[in-house]
This record gives sequence, C-alpha cells and structure tokens, in this order.
Amino acid sequence: MKQLDVLFVHPNAAYRIYQDLAQHYSAIEPPIWAGMLANHCRLKGFGVEILDCEVFHIDDHQAAGRIIEANPRLVCFVVYGQQPSASSQNMDGATALAAILKDIAPQIKVLFVGGHVAALSREVLEKHNAIDFVCQNEGVYTISNLLKTNLRDDLDKILGLGYRKGGLIILNPPSPIVAKADLPTELPGIAWDLLPIKDYRTALWHSYPNGSKRQPFAALYTSLGCPMKCSFCMINIINRQENEYSDGSAVFRYWDPEHIIKEFDFFASQGITNIKIADELFILNANHFMKLCELIIERGYKFNIWCYSRVDTVRDQYLETLKRAGVNWLALGIESGNARVRKDVTKGRFEDVDIRSVVAKIRQHGINVIGNYIFGLPEDDLDSMQMTLDLAIEMNTEEANFYSAMAYPGSPLHGAAKKEGWQLPTTYAGFSQHSYYTQPLPTKYLSSRQVLAFRDEAWMKYHTNPKFLDLLKNKFGQIALEETLKSTQIKLKRKILEEVPVQ
Repeated sequence: MKQLDVLFVHPNAAYRIYQDLAQHYSAIEPPIWAGMLANHCRLKGFGVEILDCEVFHIDDHQAAGRIIEANPRLVCFVVYGQQPSASSQNMDGATALAAILKDIAPQIKVLFVGGHVAALSREVLEKHNAIDFVCQNEGVYTISNLLKTNLRDDLDKILGLGYRKGGLIILNPPSPIVAKADLPTELPGIAWDLLPIKDYRTALWHSYPNGSKRQPFAALYTSLGCPMKCSFCMINIINRQENEYSDGSAVFRYWDPEHIIKEFDFFASQGITNIKIADELFILNANHFMKLCELIIERGYKFNIWCYSRVDTVRDQYLETLKRAGVNWLALGIESGNARVRKDVTKGRFEDVDIRSVVAKIRQHGINVIGNYIFGLPEDDLDSMQMTLDLAIEMNTEEANFYSAMAYPGSPLHGAAKKEGWQLPTTYAGFSQHSYYTQPLPTKYLSSRQVLAFRDEAWMKYHTNPKFLDLLKNKFGQIALEETLKSTQIKLKRKILEEVPVQ
C-alpha cells in the first residue's frame, strides 16, 4: 500500500485560547485553508488526508498517535484560525503538538504554514527544532513542489521554503502566490469529503435568526486578501513576496461567482443553512458579491449568512439583494468612535463616514449588525475609548465584538512596536483576545493593563445593558437572552491584571 503523502493537521488550542468560553460559546469552524490546500495537493496527484483536532476534541497525545498511525511522508500544520489574526495564537497548540510528535516519531517531517509563520519564518525555525520546514507565504505551490521531492534533496529549488541545512537556516527566494486567473484550477474549493462537515458549529449570535440552531455550519472564502492597508491588520502577510510586513502585499483576488456558487449548491444539498463568508471584506467589489447573491437568489436557497464589510463600502443599492440572498448579519469594522484615532490606523479611508446612518440603513433592510470595536489603538486615551464604548451602546447593534489592540506579526503595527520597543506577548497565547496571557499593546497615553481592563469592563457593560438585552429578547427570543446572560457569568482570568492593579 502506498504511503500517504501528506496529512494536513488543524491543531486544537481552543482551551488555551478561549479559556472556559471554549466549552460552549466559541465557534468550531472548519479549517478552510487546510481544506483548500488538501484539495490542491490531491489534484496534483498526491495522497491526502486532514486531521482536525479541534472538532474532535483530540488532545496532543491522541493527535500524535493518530498522525503516527497515518504514517504520512509529510505532516503539514495549517496554523490559521477563526479570523486571520488568530494564526499567532494558534501557534500555541501547533508547536506543542509538533514537539510531542517529534519526540515520539523523529523520522516524520513537519511543515508549518500560516500567517504567523509567513511573518516570522526565520524566528519560527530558530525557536522550534520540531519544525523541519516553513512556508513563507500562503504555501500553495511550496507544499505541492516539496511533495515532488524526497523531502531531503533539491530543497534549494523550492521557492518559498524555509528549512535547515548544516546548522544554518535557509530561506529560499519567495514563491509566487496563486494568480486570480488560476484560482479555479489551483484552489478550486475545499475538500469537504475529508472533513466532518456536520460537526462544525457557528457562533451563538449567528444562529439567532436560524432558531438558535448552531449546527451544521460551513465557512468559505470567496476572495483572498484585502486592498486596504490598516496598520493593525496582518491579513495580507500570506501574499508576501519580499516585504516583511503586510502593508506592501495588499493583493485582492477572488473566484468568479459562477465558480463559488458550486460551494453553495453543495451546502444546500447537505442541508447546511448557517454559512460564514470568511472574506476580510466581502462587501467590496460589487461585480463579485452582487452577482454571487443573485445566483443564490435564483436558486431559492434559504441561508443564514454572516459576512464582513467596512462602513465605507456599504451602499443602499446593495442591501435589498444581500438580504434576499440570506445575508442576515453584516460584521462592520467600526474600530473606534473617535475620528482622530480611526484616521491614524485606517489610512484615512472613512473617518468622515456617518457611521450611525450606515448602521441604521443596514438594519432598516432587516440585516443584523455586529459592530467590531478596538480599544487601545496608538492614539487612544481613556476619553477616546469611552467615546467608542458610548457609540457602541448608543447604536445598540444586535451584537458587538470588543477587541484590545494587538500588534499581530505581519502587521505594520508589529513592525512599529518592535521599532519603538513596546512590550509584545512573550507567548503565542498572549496574542489571543480571550486567553489568560493576553498582552495588548500600550497606547501613547495608557498602559496595556489599562487598555485590557477597559476592554473587559466595556464588554460586560454592553452585554448586560438592559437596552441590549431587551433587543435580544424582542428580536430573537428567550434563548438569545438566556444564553447571553450565561456568557456574562464566565469571567476571563487575566495575568497582567492580577500582577499589577490598574490605577
């Protein structure tokens, strides 16, 4: 029997990242990139399998046992997460599993791919002897070209590969990324047949318009990358050709709607209605997203879709079509309630947009809004953060995410933090918004402790606000109200708040 060529592994770091929220409240999303890379390699003629440790709640020792049993030529750890910035925090579980595997089965070759690895390729190899290879960008061609070798010879010919040779770390010249024209053939879709598609669950709030039924759930990309250059974002690092930071790699690629609709046909055939379009900005290119929505409408599908937009990309003429296609949630990157703070990090794109008016128009079309806010951006002080919280409470959207600013590897903000000597997380879990080791950035005026304390208190104020709770009960019913109140009883532990009292 021929040996398996590659096993793609999605490690389980849920409890390290989310603490007690992992048991019930965090989503369990399909590993989109693992599914796409697996399909690419399979089309190149290689034997492929996927091991999703998170969905099966497999611990590191169990996972190592399954990998050894599969006996692949190569194990590829696909280190992404529920959003692009989650790559760094997911390195926690990935590196722990790789170390255990290497200790038990040193002959198995280990490859890492993901945003964090792309940003810090040399550092990852320096820190982790269990990792044999890294991909310096999205890794599509690097992985399939590596599999053409015996994993020992001709490594210098594989573009985008990082590895060790004679005690030295070698980073080969960069690999091209998949061009838009080649997406349908090189990345034609997700290998759903290799994943337990009925076992994934969506976020609690996403399920509210669907009778609070969280399963089954699917997620996919209809585009890759983003043309924006926000300083706090690292999404474009996997497009990297030469630059260390992602602000020079703002490449936007998308699959034609006629190709993507096939994925939605599959979801409908499987009875899957909860769908996340994971694109960083789905509401961007009208020729792309409007055509896809029209194809969904033509087929009469009844989906519960969640997708992302910026405030300045929403237009009145889009909203009716989005709603008819099943878009029940728009996640808006509002970021800050202070125009000065927002302008500093978003390259002046929408500091003059009337946020309140945009949110009102979206909701008038029956689409729910989840506002995404960031506390602790470089120009933030206590007054500006309070303005952000006040804006969130005033608009009282159907859900809100509150983040503390992080200098994610691969973002311009990470480069600035290193240059200025700002304290960065010393552990991978420190990049998680919910972990015990969370280490947000300080601002010009506030310590990281002050930022985190404000963020945690702001989250609690919003989610226990009577006005918000009344909205949930009146719009979505008693289950939404009760589950939200239960979530407020879970207190996240924070190391930096325990160490030094906030003044």
